[in-house]
Amino acid sequence: MKLDRATLKQQIHTQYAREHAALGEEGTLRLLEQARQWDLSDTLRAGGVVVFPHAGVAECGHQIAAAVHAALDSGADRVVVLSVLHAFNDEMEAARIRVANGGDVTKEAYWGIQGPGIEGERQEWRHDHALISWRHFWAAETKRRGIQGPEVIERYPYLAGGKPETLPGIDELARLTEDAVIVSTADPFHHGIGYGTPPEQSYMPHEGGLELARKTLEEGIALLAAGDYWGYNQHCVTAKSDARDAGQVFRYLRGPMQGAIRDLTYSDATELYNQPPPTWVATALFDWQVA
Repeated sequence: MKLDRATLKQQIHTQYAREHAALGEEGTLRLLEQARQWDLSDTLRAGGVVVFPHAGVAECGHQIAAAVHAALDSGADRVVVLSVLHAFNDEMEAARIRVANGGDVTKEAYWGIQGPGIEGERQEWRHDHALISWRHFWAAETKRRGIQGPEVIERYPYLAGGKPETLPGIDELARLTEDAVIVSTADPFHHGIGYGTPPEQSYMPHEGGLELARKTLEEGIALLAAGDYWGYNQHCVTAKSDARDAGQVFRYLRGPMQGAIRDLTYSDATELYNQPPPTWVATALFDWQVA
């Protein structure tokens, strides 16, 4: 059955609102405290990148909160958040497929970088959900600390296509990040029946699924660490990772780095996709340190 992308987008936004309401202030602060088990501020100070997920907040909120702490504790005056831009219309998805199949990315209408303050007709970023929970924890933690916090700039690259250096707007983004820290977001492994994995190849998270996820994520880390942008692009296709563009861009901007998984769990998606289990997303906190 064809995926109704517009309806899915609405359902995800509804789910986020419900989950944040259920979390409340007490739950938000609890996850912010839980996130203190990691201190990744040195990674950002040294020019590295922290990558957080954007799936169900009850499952991965502590990972998102860890990135918030890292950015605030880094002492930076500016934080650039490189976000996923989801394909929530059929043409955006068709463009991704064409590029992954070797098509000419320069002919694609969605090729480029979106975000607040960027002029142009492309404004799909306004309706994306990837940074809703990031903004939630950022607002809660700056309020708790009684500070305004550094400047935060959101950017949404699309269709890096193995050549992030050619993305329209990449030079301006490079200038923005010169004196800034970079965090990014990724749901790097979507798995199971609801995501099109054959039933016989679908694993429950604690029955081989998370082991497969870790192995897959480590393969992606190795490709990106090596600067193999095209290989990483194709890895994201097979891993059903939404990080193909943001990952290529932060690796290009920061140069040689080595990534590590600091935390790995999962978020169930059976209800969202109205599909039987296993249908889930691996959520991970990544620490990318300058090599």
